[in-house]
Amino acid sequence: MDTRNVIAAISLSAAVIILYSLFFAPVPETVKKNVDELKKIEQGTDTPSLDQKEKVTEISREEALSQSERIQFENQSIVGSISLKGAAIDDLIFKEYKVSLDSDKKVKLLSPRNSKDGYFIESGFITTDKNINIPNSESIWTISGNNKLTDQSPIKLSWANDQGIIFEKEISLDDKFLFTIKQRIINSTEKVYDFYSYAQIIRNEIPEISNFYILHEGLLADLDDELIEEDYDDIQEKKFTRTSQKGWLGISDKFWITSLIPPSGKEFKTTFDYKNKFRANFVTTEPHELKKNSSIEEKIQIIVAAKRVDVIDGYAESLNIDKFDLAIDWGILYFITKPLFFGIDYFFKLLGNYGLAIIAITICIRLAFFPLANFSFRSMAKMKALQPEMTRLKELHKEDKMKLQQAMMALYKKEKVNPMSGCLPILVQIPVFFALYKVLFVTIEMRQMPFYGWIRDLSERDPTSLFNLFGLIPWDPPSFLLIGVWPCLMGLSMFIQQKLNPAPPDPIQAKIFMFFPLFLTVILAPFPSGLVIYWTVNNILTMAQQVFIMKRTTIKTTT
Repeated sequence: MDTRNVIAAISLSAAVIILYSLFFAPVPETVKKNVDELKKIEQGTDTPSLDQKEKVTEISREEALSQSERIQFENQSIVGSISLKGAAIDDLIFKEYKVSLDSDKKVKLLSPRNSKDGYFIESGFITTDKNINIPNSESIWTISGNNKLTDQSPIKLSWANDQGIIFEKEISLDDKFLFTIKQRIINSTEKVYDFYSYAQIIRNEIPEISNFYILHEGLLADLDDELIEEDYDDIQEKKFTRTSQKGWLGISDKFWITSLIPPSGKEFKTTFDYKNKFRANFVTTEPHELKKNSSIEEKIQIIVAAKRVDVIDGYAESLNIDKFDLAIDWGILYFITKPLFFGIDYFFKLLGNYGLAIIAITICIRLAFFPLANFSFRSMAKMKALQPEMTRLKELHKEDKMKLQQAMMALYKKEKVNPMSGCLPILVQIPVFFALYKVLFVTIEMRQMPFYGWIRDLSERDPTSLFNLFGLIPWDPPSFLLIGVWPCLMGLSMFIQQKLNPAPPDPIQAKIFMFFPLFLTVILAPFPSGLVIYWTVNNILTMAQQVFIMKRTTIKTTT
């Protein structure tokens, strides 16, 4: 039995089947609940906690936006508005990203609290003193100075109670996705108060998610250098709370992140919970003492971003946010995945097309593995040359398998052949295969990026189908019959490559391996076309290298 082929087949099959199974993971039903709002502040064990009680009526996003006076904001990356009712950031649209290739609608991320898909951010101060009136979601703030927030002009909001205390917010916006809020309390009385700063992200419903095991979508934080990933269903079952000295928190989608960066140098309590809606919030644990006739101030930062690598890494560095780069789910193969992305991105900037960049990085990977492949292919060429002798030994010892194994091992030793070496290139490529799949799946840079011809999005499957002759027949096959041109080319290249390898001596094995390229063609058809292009080009380069080395080995053997 050809152990090398068996191990190689099992290894590759396992890797592909695991990936394939991810496409059929069940998606949880969208949680449909009444929308609550922040109203009541209660005393917790260490710090105040935020509770939610009042129900509101769901309306459309457009109706919700029209119900309150708003301050518009805009820069080169985002556009939206801040409601003067509650001073919530609850309307945000990404200017550079479309919902789909066939639509001109831009991606809308944040929405008002009383819309069905409400998703918004609040911040301010809370206190344990129930006799003090503080602004809540119903409070109407006033604006002074600029009446539009841009990266060149901040805005200033204020709200005053009837007890001589004024609350102010100065909100600024950079040219990308960063909001900075300087919130201040001015006390004009003779009394002393304690206040705690807070910020929270509230989401009414579970969004449409991929629900793939290789990607986390849900509540996310890095607290004291520990990455916390909580799925939506986990938070529905159990509340998460932790007190930390540093970190950040937020809610992560596949391509978008809404995050809070607490005040630097302050201990804070992070809470993820679900009470008819999902919340990610922090509250500082040490109170600010507001002395008589004085003021206090706190700065928080909010990043609502498309998860572009340069943007996320840029904020991590410029704002000194530890592990903020993990907002992009690089996975356990981080040490391969992220460098692989940078390699592809480098070739994209050089060649102007991500498909060509994938081909270029494939060539680089083949060059990196060239010495290992040379060793493997030389061994395979020797194995192929030994086929007649192995056939003779099988006939000679067909009644005694023990002697056959001993004779074959002696032959391998004499000719200095390792039958296991042929599977090494395949085994080494499996982590790279996973890493490239991860890059194509999680990076927004690959989203809606075309190749040539019919490939309009490298992060999606090949849209053509063998079963309508790749569009020649006017019929739209069901999704399970979408076996496109590139998967077929990949299967053909794998079939030809298989013919270059020593044939298994067992007829049953031979039939199984003949079926293997067809099996992988069907399995890999739903995968991102960029990944199939990588595998096809890799097969072609492998065959070229294999033919070259086998010819050299054959010439040396005959001479």
